[in-house]
Amino acid sequence: MIAVVDYDAGNIMSVCKALDFLGEKYIFTRNKSDILGADRVILPGVGAFGDAVKNLDSFELTGVLKDFVSSGKPFLGICLGMQLLFEKSEESKEVTGLSFLRGECLRIPSDTGLKVPQIGWNSLSFPKESKLFKGIPDNSFVYFVHSYYVRAFDRSDVAAECDYGVTVHAAVEHDNIFGCQFHPEKSSDIGLSILKNFATLKV
Repeated sequence: MIAVVDYDAGNIMSVCKALDFLGEKYIFTRNKSDILGADRVILPGVGAFGDAVKNLDSFELTGVLKDFVSSGKPFLGICLGMQLLFEKSEESKEVTGLSFLRGECLRIPSDTGLKVPQIGWNSLSFPKESKLFKGIPDNSFVYFVHSYYVRAFDRSDVAAECDYGVTVHAAVEHDNIFGCQFHPEKSSDIGLSILKNFATLKV
């Protein structure tokens, strides 16, 4: 059973619809026992970093998610959910993220001639072998919607990259922790394959 975390962020139901399409059992919840009892957890979302941290705290989910990650079971952050895996963001300098991984979120530069936010398809390259991207060809295209991007401090955590005026750490993988800056649930067959990999992987 997959627990999809409900913390009043945007775009969560599209992840649920993708899991329905894949035939994966899931529960959309903010209940502590549901989350801790799940086989794996997805933290999706679109929105502001500071608001998301505030919501996780107000629903008493921050400690629950930390306990789940400590259990060693697979955890996936998507878009804002991936950014929350890290320590801080330029978007909300006064708040601290979940700090599962070392790194920060930076605003995409506005002086590159590219539109901000990035909305659309971009190709991935894979600097290391990854469970999340098993069977996914190099240069596969996935769908992004973001104004901020992750810069992981530990290069070995980076599972996928793309270029958008800067090198974007598009996905991360560290032990049982996974993250996608892009939206696999909106990335056609490639994205569904990535979600299927997460739903069936062993850590």
